[in-house]
Amino acid sequence: MTAVLELKDLSKSYGAIVVADQLSYTLNDGEALGVIGPNGAGKTSMFNFITGTVRPASGEVFYKGQSITTLSAAKRCRAGIARSFQIPQPFGGMSVFENVLVAATQGAAESGHRANELCLDNLERTGLMERANAPAAGLTLLERKQLELARALGAKPSLLLLDEIAGGLTEQECQSLIATINDVRASGVSIIWIEHVVHALLAVVDRLIVIDFGRKIAEGQPDKIMASREVQEIYLGIEAGV
Repeated sequence: MTAVLELKDLSKSYGAIVVADQLSYTLNDGEALGVIGPNGAGKTSMFNFITGTVRPASGEVFYKGQSITTLSAAKRCRAGIARSFQIPQPFGGMSVFENVLVAATQGAAESGHRANELCLDNLERTGLMERANAPAAGLTLLERKQLELARALGAKPSLLLLDEIAGGLTEQECQSLIATINDVRASGVSIIWIEHVVHALLAVVDRLIVIDFGRKIAEGQPDKIMASREVQEIYLGIEAGV
């Protein structure tokens, strides 16, 4: 299989706080990878390394076979790497459509009719078409999450990074989000999804990795990973031997 992303021995610390400790893994083209771990484990830092907003102290990031370790965040976005953020921060003074248009023009370098069509397609896909002209500042939590996804898709990614996008949603809202993400995946987009809502994650991903103190401690099929005693001890708080 063709690798769309490879992290090779990434390391980074801030004083005594380690956010990456020889972190390595490969994401295959079209694959959906789930990432779990306790708060402060370094999961969001990993996304920062992939998108180029933070550089690792050592190690390399490869995208479609080429090292992008020194590439700027803007160039990585234009190359097809997009992300959502754990806390949605839309441009509150703009409409929903205008927020997605920023992504289409700046992230995907589209303009004119093609940019407009891209925005409308992604608003339809994420369930926001009826809110297209609404001010982003007045959106509900679900709508803000949908807008985060629509903005990320506006950059026309081949690699989509999702950071706890299901957090705070009701079960019905979560199921709607799962359907949207599965639809995105079916279009050929590779996905890495950080999530604490594990049942949502398991409805989408092919493989799980577990990170603790910046170190990968487990990787494999989701059901086997969740049944692992080490994972239950570190992630779920179940003491070994119980």
